[in-house]
Amino acid sequence: MGEAYLSAATRRQSLAQMVAKPLDILVIGAGITGAGIALDAAARGYRVGLIERNDFASGTSSRSTKLVHGGIRYLPELDIPLVREALVERGRLLSNAPHLVHPLSFILPLYKDSRHPVGLPIAPLGGIGLSIILDMGLLLYDVLAGSKNVGRHRRLSRSDTLKRAGCLHAHGLKTGFVYFDAQTDDTRLVLAVLRSAAERGALLANYAEVSGFVTDAARITGVSVINHLTQNADSERDVVIQAKHIVNATGVWAEDVERLAGEHPQLEIAPSKGTHLVFARETLNLGDEAVILPETKDGRIIFIVPWHSRALVGTTDEGVQRIEDPIATAHEIDYLIAHLNRYLHHSVSRADILTTYAGYRPLLRLRTRRTPSRLSRTHAIVEARDGLLTISGGKLTTYRKMAQDVLDRIDWREQRSIKHATEQLKLLGSSNLAYNRQSVAQRGRMLELTVDTIEHLLSAYGSEAASVLDLVDNEPDLGRILIQDLPYIAAEVIFACRCELAITLEDVLARRTRIAIVDRTRGLASIECVATLMQRELGWSETERNNQVALYKRYAHEQAGPLASAPAITADVAIELTDGR
Repeated sequence: MGEAYLSAATRRQSLAQMVAKPLDILVIGAGITGAGIALDAAARGYRVGLIERNDFASGTSSRSTKLVHGGIRYLPELDIPLVREALVERGRLLSNAPHLVHPLSFILPLYKDSRHPVGLPIAPLGGIGLSIILDMGLLLYDVLAGSKNVGRHRRLSRSDTLKRAGCLHAHGLKTGFVYFDAQTDDTRLVLAVLRSAAERGALLANYAEVSGFVTDAARITGVSVINHLTQNADSERDVVIQAKHIVNATGVWAEDVERLAGEHPQLEIAPSKGTHLVFARETLNLGDEAVILPETKDGRIIFIVPWHSRALVGTTDEGVQRIEDPIATAHEIDYLIAHLNRYLHHSVSRADILTTYAGYRPLLRLRTRRTPSRLSRTHAIVEARDGLLTISGGKLTTYRKMAQDVLDRIDWREQRSIKHATEQLKLLGSSNLAYNRQSVAQRGRMLELTVDTIEHLLSAYGSEAASVLDLVDNEPDLGRILIQDLPYIAAEVIFACRCELAITLEDVLARRTRIAIVDRTRGLASIECVATLMQRELGWSETERNNQVALYKRYAHEQAGPLASAPAITADVAIELTDGR
């Protein structure tokens, strides 16, 4: 068994072990799919390594709508197998990671002028019969979930709909429905999967980029890797990692990796950009239930999702030709605001937005098909002539099944009996949760932490919250709040460096915590404090500290996009945002 606590030191050791002895399996890409493959491989007893050119979950897997769901939008497309698979996996996640994945109810309103709610392809004359169609569709959603259903949907009266979704305007509202899915913190889920894999012996390294492939007799036998962290004298910049099986799990970048291996890509990735707006919950008058804006002019679905003290609104669905740093554009922001104001009781503007974020989804086609398939969220695994396994497509909810399918393929190669080791595998942080919840709450009160902070620690770390409290026990000043209206504390910065392989300010502010997407300044108000903590923990020189601060200011400004100069940003914050350019 390995060590679940990941630090810069363990990263160096892991990379050295990957170089020193050939692996059974090497996974390229540390989003949720790559993390899931590493965990499944380790659970089946393989010697597995995982490398990521940037930080863990720095791509698609930190920029989702934070939902664990079957995908109600896919029912009108009759993608029943996808919905069924996702609903089963939703149930498993609720059981295997109860601290990270929570049930969430959704209110779906139906208005008199609704014609294509949730993307229905048919439009009954005058909207007659729409409520029956929706009722039947939601019944099918419940049935497909089987014994793992979260809760049965039901129809709501007009008054009940308005009571439960007070943000909606009443004009033209006919009725509503409530149905159930779940939500999570996508990045925290990736970290829990990765640390669960490390606990079982997986070797992990972020900031390690594949620069080429090594072949022998027309078969890939390894990769050349650029180690982007070589401050230590013992660290080599260019290394080679040998492995019997290599898996390309790079999502929207899967085609690029196939080309790097010298193969003509068998998958055609059609990246779709999704943008989200973040508001204070009170701005939208949002309670504890999510709301679906039932219809847009272009047939999409927009969710309003309560997420801690914030409300997430999204998403757009824009096909892109080039994959660049995903930033919300003015057009995308205005699109979401326009549809919010179509349904909300009180209108909102750009000035009400706290932050925005955007990411890419790997929609795909198989090039080998004679007739290109429609874009889909289903996943596909292809095997190149040189042995490279590539997986892409899919969604956050189905990551475990995607990983299982990859390992089944490798087991078949190895002529091993196939055992599905992760179906009931509890993720790190889920053990003795009821007892730990009580213990952490009691200790948190003794350490004078706020109720919000205690609840946040339990939600983000589960039973591992006790380790964060140990830091506060040893150094009480680490119990201080980083941002005034948010629950994050200084101890989490130390924990991120010692246990979650945080290397940069962006790692901590954007992913180990979610300050960068829930704070109006994107964490600039806490940047000096966090930089000081990380300098002490990671041994940064003053030059490196200043460089990290400058890099993060630039990142914050770039991510702000059109909001960087919006009236909502105060003069002080605007100075901070532009200072790093």
